[in-house]
Amino acid sequence: MTSSTTDFLATGRRVIAREAEALSLLRDRLDDSFARAVEILLNAKGRVIVSGMGKSGHIARKIAATFASTGTPAQFVHPAEASHGDLGMVMRGDVLLVLSNSGETPELADLLAHSRRFDIPLIGVASREGSTLLRQADVALLLPPAQEACDTGIVPTTSTTMTLALGDALAIVLMEHRRFTPEHFRLFHPGGKLGARLTKVGDLMHTDMPLVRESTPMADVLLTITEKGFGVAGVVDEAGALIGIITDGDLRRHIDGLLSHRAGEVMTRGPRTIGPDALAEKALALMDERRITCLFVVSPDALTRPVGVLKVQDILRAGAF
Repeated sequence: MTSSTTDFLATGRRVIAREAEALSLLRDRLDDSFARAVEILLNAKGRVIVSGMGKSGHIARKIAATFASTGTPAQFVHPAEASHGDLGMVMRGDVLLVLSNSGETPELADLLAHSRRFDIPLIGVASREGSTLLRQADVALLLPPAQEACDTGIVPTTSTTMTLALGDALAIVLMEHRRFTPEHFRLFHPGGKLGARLTKVGDLMHTDMPLVRESTPMADVLLTITEKGFGVAGVVDEAGALIGIITDGDLRRHIDGLLSHRAGEVMTRGPRTIGPDALAEKALALMDERRITCLFVVSPDALTRPVGVLKVQDILRAGAF
């Protein structure tokens, strides 16, 4: 290992250690002002408007996106654009969350004045106690004194990490208080692998089901399995309740004289089922546990009435794995 490589590693580890120490300090210094900020955000009748300039602006965009995807309506407003017409986006009923390391960012002036003029609650986040932003704020969230990751102390690093973590903390508190569930998250995040993993069984199931009666001759059962293409057949009673399933394994076990039997004599009773509101990921886990490739979906209001059938390939195609 060359000396330069050693230096690179040492610097990287120092940066991470310095930022980790700052996060520990932030955690230990959270106080009642954090709780007051949460209460203001919870009581907002409009949106949370998050704003900041420069590096704080990048952090503000991420915080706004996290809020919006976890059940708290939020929007980023650029402070310079606010001075040229975007102040109209900030209205009574909204809450302003404004970020500034120094608390003296001049581009924030019009935004702060607008909040005071129209009595819009203002939550300020800054590192300087007594700064303009924190003095004007209804709730001041003071970041603890911590050295930036660079030795010169001029590059926003530790300060932006603390601000980002503080925004995440606010978002998760709001999310948990509102009992925001994975199903809710899917409504705001339908794309990507995470959205696929939150897809419901009912979104993927087939309703053209391979169903037969107990009295159905096995010759007809084989025709149903072949026509439907699922590799299985569900067996229902006279009331339409699912009482069994015929799989490839059942066919092999009764291969001798198979065509002399009826469905009720060949089926496996009490098949594993799932509801349409269950997550596809749960269905995949169930299939993996039972080493099966197909599940019948039963109605939530009548747990034995089949409403669909789901193949493992349907889940894999959706990316829910």
